[in-house]
Amino acid sequence: MPRAIASGQVAFGLVSIPVKLFSAAESSERISFNMLHQECGSRVQQQLFCTKDERIIDRTEVVKGYEFSKGQYVLFTDEELKALEEKATQQIDIAEFLPSDRIDPIFFAKAFYLAPDKGGDRAYTLLAKALEQTGRWALARYAARGKQYLVVIRPVGKGLVMQQLFYPNEIRSMDELDLGEPVVKDNELKMAIQLAEMGASEEFHPENYRDEVQERIRAIIQKKIDGEEITSALADEPKAQVIDLMEALKASLAGNRPRGMKAAESKPAAKAEARADAKRKPAKAAPRKSASTARSRAR
Repeated sequence: MPRAIASGQVAFGLVSIPVKLFSAAESSERISFNMLHQECGSRVQQQLFCTKDERIIDRTEVVKGYEFSKGQYVLFTDEELKALEEKATQQIDIAEFLPSDRIDPIFFAKAFYLAPDKGGDRAYTLLAKALEQTGRWALARYAARGKQYLVVIRPVGKGLVMQQLFYPNEIRSMDELDLGEPVVKDNELKMAIQLAEMGASEEFHPENYRDEVQERIRAIIQKKIDGEEITSALADEPKAQVIDLMEALKASLAGNRPRGMKAAESKPAAKAEARADAKRKPAKAAPRKSASTARSRAR
């Protein structure tokens, strides 16, 4: 049974829904390495070093400061830092209800599962069903751990997910990027659309994908544990190649690799279409033997 990381109240009009928060993702599965002393294999400790006094200092000598100008800081005590923090009310105040397709996924940050706490079952289910049938998400503010978060509450299956959002000032603008001003030809666009349709799916099936890099690293670690020698088997980094765009599109649609391009395996859909084309083509009839040829062989 998963453990709740927090509890709170969802304010839905005049209705207050007691809920529990659960992590929606498990980060402990990530592989991490510790720093060890090479000679004895013991873990090393990081120490605080003052560059001015040129000595190691204790944590009790450390204070926090804000750099308001280059090399100039204003210092804060622990009590002052606490006064800066947002009061953790654990209240999730719904501000408005938006169509589910109006929030760009670029704003998505952490996700949390919401489950009803004691006495909140009916109100919880009511909100979930209302969001599902209206096709809307609840935009809300959530104060916790000294911060105020912008979140959306959205229905998933029979339950609710609270999706933490980035604030607008945390999202970088694409205007900072040089995207160029290329001209796309009509026939190129048509072929690109055909290529996208060939690999199209109507549903997202995340179970079809796995973290192959993590699996490879775990396998190598196990070999190391078993006493095997590990050798480098890293693939060469792919080099950017200038190829003919139209040729690449045609070859992709045909399920072939364009000349001069080290591409990955062709799409399954393209392979399937090639096999289907082969089946549709009539088989070539065997050449008939002439009468003179048959008589000469008989002799």
